[in-house]
Amino acid sequence: MSRFIKIIGAVAVINIVARLVGFAREMVIGNQYGTGRVADAIATAYTIPNFLYLVVGGGLTTAFISVYHSTSADKALFVRKSFTTVLASISVISVLAFVFAEPLLRIVFVNLTEPQIAAVYPLFLWMMPSTIFLVISTWMSGLLNLNDRFHLSSVAILVYNAAFVVIGAVLTYWIGPISYGVGALVSAVLMVLFLFIGIRKSNLSSLKPSFGMTADIKRVWVIALPILLGGASLQFYAIIQRVAATGLSEGAISAINYASKLSGFPQAVMMTAVTTVIYPMLSKKEGEGDHETIRSLYKKGMLYLAALIVPATVVAYFFADPIIRLVFGHGNFGEKSIAITVPIFKAFSLSMFFLAVNTYITRFYYAKGNSMIPVIFSLISVLGINLAVIFALIDSLGAVAIAYGTVISSAANFIMLWLYARIKWKL
Repeated sequence: MSRFIKIIGAVAVINIVARLVGFAREMVIGNQYGTGRVADAIATAYTIPNFLYLVVGGGLTTAFISVYHSTSADKALFVRKSFTTVLASISVISVLAFVFAEPLLRIVFVNLTEPQIAAVYPLFLWMMPSTIFLVISTWMSGLLNLNDRFHLSSVAILVYNAAFVVIGAVLTYWIGPISYGVGALVSAVLMVLFLFIGIRKSNLSSLKPSFGMTADIKRVWVIALPILLGGASLQFYAIIQRVAATGLSEGAISAINYASKLSGFPQAVMMTAVTTVIYPMLSKKEGEGDHETIRSLYKKGMLYLAALIVPATVVAYFFADPIIRLVFGHGNFGEKSIAITVPIFKAFSLSMFFLAVNTYITRFYYAKGNSMIPVIFSLISVLGINLAVIFALIDSLGAVAIAYGTVISSAANFIMLWLYARIKWKL
């Protein structure tokens, strides 16, 4: 067995455990609050912080990795300046979102009623500051992965998820659903501390702030901005799902959240394992001009994702009812909640491969310095095809239409990405 397979296998195992623990949080919320108003509020409050975490953290970290291998400047100084840039940027964004929390919620979730705003607002105030630590943890994980410390970044996610579920589940008996806001903040802080200790013990770099705009930091922003746009367009799936569901019956938001998280579990584990290992290698090989190895990595990753996710899709679709009952059918998650969630989950399961492979292929575009084409394809898919499908089907299918919007648009996005890469780079 090659070293490549062994590394992916080890990362996958750690990620499976971490994701299982993280998914336990959704199970506990379902057990405690079912698909009612409180569960809707928890899912809604975490939408914006999670959006910023994935978009800003992912975009700046991907750009940092791309520049790291090609810079001719002092790498230690570049790491410090990159860290300072990320910290300053997400701090400003998070503070503004915190200060203007209520108008922000009303603008993004236009259909929320006053009782719903009252339930979401205090949770949001706790969750929003966690975004700073989540984005920093993403960047720290990127630094560790660049230095082949893949296991540390994976274990950090386990630390985060474990702390989040324990704090949220236990404290809810004393302080109610606000415990999940407390859990989001405290667990993010613990993850950053874990990663910081790992970086210090590995003697990788100083993280002492260093201000100033160098040529390399400008390159990070040039690369990152299109990636941020692309990441934002992909993460608009979650925003659109929440917004579209607010106009439906109570429980639709949480049912969509449970179904999307469960269907996203297999693809997130496998895609994370493959891309965590491949992207630093890919970035390095692109810098060396080793196009043959890049083609080999591309094909290997596609085959691994297909072999892992397609069987999971078949099982999820045909055994949706028993799976939902097994995972969520406890406590306050009764027959009504099951009936709402099952058809949504079946539809979402059809998008698993497309969402995973789209993220995977996009990494190759980024490594080749072509970050605008994925943005264009994403905007067409998410804001065009996705919305069109939802509006066309929502009156007849209800919440299930939101899931089918994701399926059809992600499939279209895959076709566009695959065809362009095939024509442009012979991948």
